[in-house]
Amino acid sequence: MSTDTSVPHPRLSGPEGQPMDASDSALYATLMREAPAGFAFFDTDLRCRRASDALAGMLGVPVSRLHDKTPAEVLPDEVAGAFERALRRVLADDRPLSEQDITVRLARQEDDANGSDDPPPAAGAVTAPQAAPDAGASSVPAPAMPPAGTIPPAAAVPGPGADERILACSWLPSHGADGKQLGVVLTALDVTERRRAEEVIRRKEQRYRSLVEASSQVVWVAAPEGGVIDDAPEWRAITGQTPEDYALGGWLAAVHPEDRARIEAHWRECVDDNRVFETAYRIRTKTGTYRHFDVRAVPIWRGDRVIEWVGANTDVTGQREAEEMRGRLTEQLSAAALRTARLQQATSMLAEALTVSQVVQVITEVGRSAIGADYSAVALLDDDKLRLSVVSPPGDGRGGEGRAVREEIKVSDQTVMSVAVRESRPFLAEHPDSLRLQLGRDEAGLFLQHTEERAWVGLPLLAAGAPIGALRFSFTRPREITEEERVFLEALAGQCALAVERALLFEREHRTAEELQRSLLPSDLPRLPGMQLAARYDPATRHVQVGGDWYDVFRLPDDRLAVAVGDVMGKGVLAAAGMGRVRNALRALALNDPRPAAVLAGLDRLFSATEDEEQFTTVAYAVIDPETGRGAFSNAGHPPLLLISGDGAAALSSREPGTPLGWPSQRQQASFSIETGNTVVFYSDGLVENRRRGVDAGLDELVAAASDAPPEVVGDPERLVDFLVDRMLAGYEQVDDVTVLALHVPPKTG
Repeated sequence: MSTDTSVPHPRLSGPEGQPMDASDSALYATLMREAPAGFAFFDTDLRCRRASDALAGMLGVPVSRLHDKTPAEVLPDEVAGAFERALRRVLADDRPLSEQDITVRLARQEDDANGSDDPPPAAGAVTAPQAAPDAGASSVPAPAMPPAGTIPPAAAVPGPGADERILACSWLPSHGADGKQLGVVLTALDVTERRRAEEVIRRKEQRYRSLVEASSQVVWVAAPEGGVIDDAPEWRAITGQTPEDYALGGWLAAVHPEDRARIEAHWRECVDDNRVFETAYRIRTKTGTYRHFDVRAVPIWRGDRVIEWVGANTDVTGQREAEEMRGRLTEQLSAAALRTARLQQATSMLAEALTVSQVVQVITEVGRSAIGADYSAVALLDDDKLRLSVVSPPGDGRGGEGRAVREEIKVSDQTVMSVAVRESRPFLAEHPDSLRLQLGRDEAGLFLQHTEERAWVGLPLLAAGAPIGALRFSFTRPREITEEERVFLEALAGQCALAVERALLFEREHRTAEELQRSLLPSDLPRLPGMQLAARYDPATRHVQVGGDWYDVFRLPDDRLAVAVGDVMGKGVLAAAGMGRVRNALRALALNDPRPAAVLAGLDRLFSATEDEEQFTTVAYAVIDPETGRGAFSNAGHPPLLLISGDGAAALSSREPGTPLGWPSQRQQASFSIETGNTVVFYSDGLVENRRRGVDAGLDELVAAASDAPPEVVGDPERLVDFLVDRMLAGYEQVDDVTVLALHVPPKTG
């Protein structure tokens, strides 16, 4: 065996024994020494007759160990088995066997040292070729070969480690000039790095596919101009499209008709501009239902041009349904919060409502706004419990409801409110057919002919479990009342019942106090030839005509005129009763001793003996001679008199007012005279004082208002009292009773 590695020997023989010329020898030596591919020749006995340095390096053994050895004698079992199976296959079939991957575990250095007695060849050494054996030479018997047509498994292990090499082996049958089979030529390439790169790509693809499957995404590919180029089985599994349908219409064919035009236009814009396509739409599934998908498609660039589009669709139906459910719950919670706020508002407003009419106004406003009713009404049971009387809110000329509501309804009638009262339960009719079913066709048909209403709610007003009336809402369109709205309306009806019951009690008390007041205030003022009188009393609270303000004018036994104006703290029956006691006591004292100071002193003694210390009462009292206009005046804490001269000049009395009744003091009286053409005005503090205006400012405004009165008003006490009240209360909320009494001495005629 030659060990010369510098120049191939020109006399080397080829595999068939023919001598090689110099060029063939150089080619042969270069291939065996320098080529990156590995080469070997095996005879028919599976012995290696030639092997290149590259192949020896790939197998991790010296070239010398391969010479004249079978693979089983040199190589590890798995590799040797793969080699020998391939050799026998090629020898048996006399056909090449290509691209067979064989994984070789590289031998360690100590293995090389112990595996052979021969020293390793020098780098680049080439094993000398041997003559091929004669055809008749005996050969080592070969083990049984696999059946023809069966490809022997390669000794490949996926994912090579750092000490493993993967060889791509091709096995070629070799023949002599006479066509006789001489052996097998092996060519081997080290494809370890390429296979590792392929394995990395394969695993990435597996991970990508797993990720797509786990995320319920459907991936599709489109041509640069937007058309379909690849089938999408996952997409078709959702939509039920055939491959032909998908190839013709693509993914756009399954988009909801309401979304398709918008989506197609957006897709075309993105394709034309080569920008990311991102949107959401509904997809028709193979069952005929629609599901929500989010889609994102990006252009794939190669250099400066787009070669394709890759898109991914994500099924977000569950998310959309959850969002819709969350939206509905939010709306329901908001509606419930709004109804709760309105119920609280109704409670607050009903606390200030004193009369049944005010209660009806609050209930109708809150109820209509809460459920969007078009009409409403409240009806109360009469004392005989046989009829319902509709109560109209202030300013509603239709009784708060459509024309079909009567002013009186029999409880025995078939109406919405009658049924609610009779059965003490809510009455609901969501459409005319429901009304006919519950009330009867004849009654409902007659009613429907005269109304535009198409849905109704009737609620009984219950006090201590017994009905006192009914609340009714109606709509001009069919309307379903939800359970939440029904609970709200029942709560509203409960609040209404309590407020109505309270208002009825208040009105009964009011009527009693009003009758008492009428008996205490003079029904008519005295008519005198030389003096004109006018009075006006306005209560503080709307609809409440009973308070502590009072006035009185009466003739004394000596024909003089007694005039008194007073203010008893409080409202209602108690204030009216106190007013009556003061008025009656003043009359009794005046008939005994009419002098103003004596009368007020007597009232002080009465208050100290009979009234509470907290009771606060003021009185202005005067005695006047109608013939001369002269008189005397005493004041117990009341506002000063207003004096208006005939030329319109106005001023307040400069006399210091005394203390209120019951407070110890020496009562004083002053003389005065009402000249011809002049007017004296008595009034209560409600005329000049309120929450936005103090007493001093109010007195100044009163003088200014009186000074502005036209002469014809000053000369007519009836018009004067109205003028002063209107001017002083304009722009202010009235918070107290107002009493005004004017005495005017007209000019003497002829």
